[in-house]
Formats: sequence, structure tokens, C-alpha cells
Amino acid sequence: MSRPDHPPGLDPVRLRDLLERERPGLLQGELSARLIEGGRSNLTYHVTDGVGRWVVRRPPLGHVLATAHDMRREHRVISALHPTAVPVPAPVLFCEDEEVLGAPFYVMEFVAGTPYRTAEQLAPLGPGRTREAVLGLVDTLVELHALDPEAIALGDFGRPEGFLERQLRRWGKQLAASRSRELPGIDELHAALGARLPDSPAPAVVHGDYRLDNVLIGDDDRIKAVLDWEMSTLGDPLTDLGLLVMYSTPHGLPGSPVSTTAEAAGHPAPSELVERYAALSGRDVSAVSWYTAFAWFKLAVILEGIHYRYTLGQTVGGGFDRIGDLVPYFIEQGLTTLQEG
Repeated sequence: MSRPDHPPGLDPVRLRDLLERERPGLLQGELSARLIEGGRSNLTYHVTDGVGRWVVRRPPLGHVLATAHDMRREHRVISALHPTAVPVPAPVLFCEDEEVLGAPFYVMEFVAGTPYRTAEQLAPLGPGRTREAVLGLVDTLVELHALDPEAIALGDFGRPEGFLERQLRRWGKQLAASRSRELPGIDELHAALGARLPDSPAPAVVHGDYRLDNVLIGDDDRIKAVLDWEMSTLGDPLTDLGLLVMYSTPHGLPGSPVSTTAEAAGHPAPSELVERYAALSGRDVSAVSWYTAFAWFKLAVILEGIHYRYTLGQTVGGGFDRIGDLVPYFIEQGLTTLQEG
């Protein structure tokens, strides 16, 4: 049991005992911890001994399915990437023993930086610095996709063969599991994506949820760390680009709970991001409309799932009552993007 002043899911005393055994000399004193708000699935904590600072990632409280696998994968990918040009926090320790914190977890270094989630948060940077920060997002993505998975011991990190087919099938099943109302156009979008499936380029390590608020930007406007690797795998690198384009498209939805920074002054247009990626990576991006339409579809399915759970009274917090109204917009955007491509 953790003391009442400890955050749920992390007992600093037990964590300190483990670190003293596994990483002697790392700590200078007693540990304190706090939960970092804003995580969507796995829990993230800031831990300090008053001198050093670290971050702990663990599954949500009460989860019992495949959590060790998730934590091991996250730790494995940042361990593989840390020696490369892709900025990630330095891994410290992975622990599978559920006796310590009640679930598998890992510890990594704390990296100072800001995750920009909204245009309002970017505004103080001004147009010039905002532009540099977003262009850096593309440059880092190119660095990630340029890595040889075999060379960094990630050759078996996923199954690239048939990646897009499996992705489309997976999200179709997700849709079926949360279907509770008529959603005009969504079946048409799903079918059209399946009918126009592009040929994937050579596989790469893909992040799976690559956008501005999943990186930390330093005071020099450079990316200090890419975070949230829980959806990473080996697959089609253009899925990362399509998602980035989708998140970089102004949604024009006041008060939307879906974060977007695209309305910020100085934010490069999606077309410029695609051109920069193509120029730096040398990849053929002629099918980017398909990948962007797929990103719209995926987000529509995710939002519909949240709406469905809201109607069942299974979600808590603000903004969930408006999620359902966004889904038709995402479907429409997906259809339009596919037709324009």
C-alpha cells in the first residue's frame, strides 16, 4: 500500500528500493512522485530525489491484459532509438515484477521541454518560432523513418507484410464494436480506402501517433524528446505522415476537445510539410491523400468509440458530450481528402 500522499499507482519507497538494488548510486535521497496529467492511456509520473529527475510509465490502474507487453515494447523502442539521431529520453530501467508497483513499468530520464497542444499555447512563440518548431517535427520524422530496423535491433518489432490491410481491418472492427447510430458516409469511406489501398514503401519504425503534442520542444525551439511510443511498430512510414498532415489541417471547430495547433500563426501548411518530408526523405509521397484520409477515418472511429462509451456512462470529465458531434466532420474530411487525391 502506498501512503495517502503518494499518487495512485506509484509507491516511491518501493521504487527507491528497486533502484537502489538495480542502479546503485543513482539516487541521492528519498523519492517523491506526482502524476503528470494529460496522458490518454498509460500513466506517467514525475519522480525526483531533490537532485535528479526521472519519469515512470505504467499501465492504467486495474488493467490486467497484455500490460507487460506494452511496457516492454515502449522501453525496448526508446532503448533502441536512444543512440540514434532521434531524440528520446534515456532509458533507466524496466521492471516486470508486479510486486513493486502493481504492474510492469519502466523508468526513463526526465527531459525538460514543452508539449504544445493548442494554438493558444503556441501563440507566445510568435509565427517564426512556431514555424521552426513544426518544421522540426518533419525533420525528426524523416530521421526516424531513415533508420534501418535491423541495425538498431528492431527487425522483429512488427509485421510489415500486409500492414495497411491489417490496419484497415483493425479499425473496421473497432467501428463495428462501437456502432450505436447511423453514421452517413463512414462505410463508404472504409470501402473506398480498401479499394484504393496503396503499395507500401520499404518498412520503417513508425511512431503511430506522431504530432506536436507528443514531442517536447526546448527553449531553442528544437525537439528535445519524442514521447508516447505505445503505438509504435514496424510498418508503412507514410501512415505517420498522413496522421501528421491530418493534425496539421485547421479543423475550424471552436471548443473542440481534439487538440490541434494548426490555427497558430506561422504554422506551415500541410502541403509544405509533405513537400519537406519528400525532399528530405526521398520518398514517393504521391499517395499521401490516401494516408491522410485513413487518418481522418481512424480518428472518426476513435471519437465514435469515445461517444459510445459516453452514452453508456463509462467516461468522466469535460468535453465528452461534444465528441459525438465531431464524428460526421471527420468522416466528411476523409471522403473529401480521398476524392481530391
